Amino acid sequence: MKKINLYKILYVISILLLFIYVFILILDYINYNPTETSFPFYSTVIVRTIEFIIPSLLFFIFGIIMMKRKK
Repeated sequence: MKKINLYKILYVISILLLFIYVFILILDYINYNPTETSFPFYSTVIVRTIEFIIPSLLFFIFGIIMMKRKK
């Protein structure tokens, strides 16, 4: 049985989170209507960054750590 490289899985999760971030941000931009909302669009960008980019960076960093430990 082949040993699973955990760092590769962490890299894939990180890239997946980045794609989801871009996709959801585009959907938010399409659905954003400044006349109906009381907050600016950049607040949505900040919230989505906290939701997706920070965990993506953490997965990427953990992947680097796991790769260095394997070697």
